[in-house]
Amino acid sequence: MTEAFDHGGGVRSLRVPIPDNPLGHTLVYVVDTDRGPVLIDTGWDDPESWDTLTEGLTVCGTSVTEIHGVVVTHHHPDHHGLSGRVREASGAWIAMHAADTAVVRRTRQARPERWLSYMADKLTAAGAPEEHIAPLHAARPRGLPGLSPALPDRDIAPGELLDLPGRRVRAIWTPGHTPGHVCLHLEETHPARLPGHGRLFSGDHLLPEITPHIGLYEDPDDSTVTDPLGDYLDSLERVGRLAPAEVLPAHQHPFPDAAARVRELLTHHEDRLTALRSLLAEPLTPWQLAERMEWNRPWDQIPYGSRTIAVSEAEAHLRRLVKLGRAEAVPGSEPVTYVAV
Repeated sequence: MTEAFDHGGGVRSLRVPIPDNPLGHTLVYVVDTDRGPVLIDTGWDDPESWDTLTEGLTVCGTSVTEIHGVVVTHHHPDHHGLSGRVREASGAWIAMHAADTAVVRRTRQARPERWLSYMADKLTAAGAPEEHIAPLHAARPRGLPGLSPALPDRDIAPGELLDLPGRRVRAIWTPGHTPGHVCLHLEETHPARLPGHGRLFSGDHLLPEITPHIGLYEDPDDSTVTDPLGDYLDSLERVGRLAPAEVLPAHQHPFPDAAARVRELLTHHEDRLTALRSLLAEPLTPWQLAERMEWNRPWDQIPYGSRTIAVSEAEAHLRRLVKLGRAEAVPGSEPVTYVAV
């Protein structure tokens, strides 16, 4: 039996499973409004996830056909995946920040084969060995998740109060995990009157025990040189200043004292940048740097897909070091190597 957790004040959450993923589930929030329930995120597009979502809404005393709107914190498939099915069943609108809507639009327009080729080229440039790149050339495009995400109906403008009748929910743009990630500040008295300023739906931006993945933003149709780690650190400080009474994240569990968690994450990333700069005493490719970085398990035990994500994270940290003037690319190196300065 699917369970719903009541957070008080017309806010409940459902644990929607993510198939074959150590995160386990996405916390989908059901927020009562004067025009019907609004979902914050929807979960992965999978039959079990859909059944859990629809059964959970029944437990909440409503149904998927009564959903008024869907607010998506970011475009990743464990958050946006079921949005299209919810809209088909209910006629609900879907809202997302324009930067992530642009990613969704490019994803829908690009042929899957182009994504695979792009990923292979990026990994080659990062110094990945041929045995890691070869499976991309043999992959079946139709087996890749999230290649036909629903196109949102509405843009979320930073700082605006969302159109949720009877509620005060303000959008806080928090790029880093994705270029258009948003947190949602519920500017209402905490139902248990905890000290602080309302509650924060934090998506993947602020999690109680996990450090969110910060990788590069680029895709086949985007030539912008980004600094996602710099974006994330700036966004963290902005959220810390909100001082919400409670954080309602998209994974794990709710927690108090956002400012303390922000301080932990800022310290973590500064320590990591310092450690990576030490590793760059000798020129290293992004792949070689990822091999030497500290992860939650030894490199030889990290699965294939997670290694690709790890390299993207290493590249994001390299971008930050270069922007800070603490590292630079070695001229003429191919694949490109980086060294501390």
